[in-house]
Amino acid sequence: MRTEPHRKLTSPLDRVRNLGILAHVDAGKTTVTERILYATGTTHKRGEVHDGTTITDFDSQERDRGITIFAAAVTCSWAGHRINLIDTPGHVDFADEVERSLRVLDGAVAVFDAVAGVEPQSESVWHQADRYGVPRIAFVNKLDRAGADLDAAVASIRDRLRTVPLVVQLPIGREDGFTGVVDLVRMRALVWADGRDTYEEGEVPEELRDEAGRRRRLLEETVAELHPEALEEFCARAALADTTLAAALRELTRTGEGVVVLCGSAYRNRGVEPLLEAVVAYLPSPLDVPPVRGAAGDGEQERAADPAAPFAALAFKVSAGPTGRLTYLRVYSGTVGKGESVLDAGTRRTERIGRILRVRADRHVDVDTAVAGDIVAVIGPKAARAGTTLCAPDAPLVLEPPVVADPVVSVAVEARRSTDTERLMAALVRLAEEDPSLLVRTDPETGQTVLSGMGELHLEVAAEKIRRDLGLELRVGRPQVSYRETVGRGVSGLVYRHVKQDGGAGQFAHVVVDVEPWEAQEDGSAGGAEFAFRSSVTGGRVPQEYVRAVEAGCRDALAEGPLGGHPVTGLRVTLTDGATHPKDSSEMAFRTAGRFALREALRASAMVLLEPVAEVTVTVPDESVGGVLGDLAARRGRVSGSEARAGAVVVTATVPLAELFGYATALRSRTQGRGTFTTRTAGYAPAPAASVARSGG
Repeated sequence: MRTEPHRKLTSPLDRVRNLGILAHVDAGKTTVTERILYATGTTHKRGEVHDGTTITDFDSQERDRGITIFAAAVTCSWAGHRINLIDTPGHVDFADEVERSLRVLDGAVAVFDAVAGVEPQSESVWHQADRYGVPRIAFVNKLDRAGADLDAAVASIRDRLRTVPLVVQLPIGREDGFTGVVDLVRMRALVWADGRDTYEEGEVPEELRDEAGRRRRLLEETVAELHPEALEEFCARAALADTTLAAALRELTRTGEGVVVLCGSAYRNRGVEPLLEAVVAYLPSPLDVPPVRGAAGDGEQERAADPAAPFAALAFKVSAGPTGRLTYLRVYSGTVGKGESVLDAGTRRTERIGRILRVRADRHVDVDTAVAGDIVAVIGPKAARAGTTLCAPDAPLVLEPPVVADPVVSVAVEARRSTDTERLMAALVRLAEEDPSLLVRTDPETGQTVLSGMGELHLEVAAEKIRRDLGLELRVGRPQVSYRETVGRGVSGLVYRHVKQDGGAGQFAHVVVDVEPWEAQEDGSAGGAEFAFRSSVTGGRVPQEYVRAVEAGCRDALAEGPLGGHPVTGLRVTLTDGATHPKDSSEMAFRTAGRFALREALRASAMVLLEPVAEVTVTVPDESVGGVLGDLAARRGRVSGSEARAGAVVVTATVPLAELFGYATALRSRTQGRGTFTTRTAGYAPAPAASVARSGG
């Protein structure tokens, strides 16, 4: 970590933009980020992914592999606005980094490849942003590539993302001849001459005037259909003024009813300045988003983005470097200064803020204070984790943490030298603190240390980080998938009595439960939910505090299922009856009864083993399609579609994750190195009987 001289940086909240760059791997989002830094004067040399000279991909593994692994925050300025930008990973194994970033962002730029359009991970991160209600604009990148087609990319945005694209630019030239864009809002041509980093503005070329007029008209009609005030003006004047159109585009972006689409070539530095202008014009400031809500006491409380309000911030990333432990915060309300004490709302312990840093990837600028709307890093808190709320000690508040995905792949790890075992455990614990999607546990049967994560690459990166940072030599076992168990057919009226009397106060609890698959309910809820509990007991036969204890006991029992000791998911438990003892009943007794009752019920139910599956998109030459399809079938893959694209075929299939280990090598062999594939998690599916035996059932 490099620290630059101390500064004081402030900016009015309406001139702040907190945004992320989202995309599928290789769509060019890190290059977009680098060009933004260059255009804003934050850097004076354009960083290149292929040269390993980027600012945001500063980790040695990112530069070696040529992909973004860790979300990197940078701060820059444009047109009097401060932009706090997070470059997020595009590989599916690091989707949890994207999730944590989206939790604290006010807006995002989604980058799409002009040749490939919407790719699988693009779709995944788009839906992640949907969950958090993050407004987005789209940037169709790589228009200089052979086969680039803006209209086809826009069609894929409309069809696959189920949104309304609002295209505000028309390309000037195609492929190698791409030189600029027509701004359809102002009806001006923006042209980048060879060797120039900024555009020249002029009249729309005569050969494009008719097409530009037609597209401007289509844009006006689409906006008028979605925006009432724009519709009123359109009906009155049969056209929209530039100011009306721009205001409507901003409102539609903020509400998510439409997505503004721009285009360019980040590598050639064409289209970046208009993208920044669109970020400032259309994406919201901290004042434009709803106040954050959190738990305070027995109720909920809102905190507006007001520097004078009580301090509240959410930690979304933790990293340990050679100079100290950095906790990255999004400040939602209030002001905090260096040297002040804050409350860790989870542990209820007071922490001191030693330093506050404005972030630029691995470089930092000391600042005196952080205010509502800021994204900063702090040094001082020792126990904060991703998802921790830091707040004013006299105004406690707990903000909702980002969702953490369940790991799907595990490996056994051990130090080559027994004397390094303790160092290895300390390193694994630290990794899990920095990345909540990593899980460290000890296998109770073998005594091995098991590291679980989101995929092969995720675990490879974690192991390599330990090797490089600490110089530890490791042995890493073969990857194993994480199975789940669910109820195929449940049981009704299972009775369990917990009675214990061994002197002194006894324990008594009597419960009757029904267990059924989640999807069997009449409420229309989708299957696959983790667990639901309800009580239909009447007449006060089981007091409410004991009902909660039964639910807690049932949750305890979900940790290990009867087939192979895997976590249990996708079921609903109903407490239908019970009985208490005036002296011997207690919450502990009913929790114990709930745990053992559900264990017995699961043993009596018809259980189904679930295995993780992935959606695989394989791009192969025409002549290799047959062999690739046969290989996918041998891996228990179910092909869901294929599409011809520029001399290649794109095959989409759903394949069990366990069958994808080593697939990269097999695909290269079958296609003479010309085939590529991407994956995204697609949930769980029933496993065949052979898998039940292998899993320990």
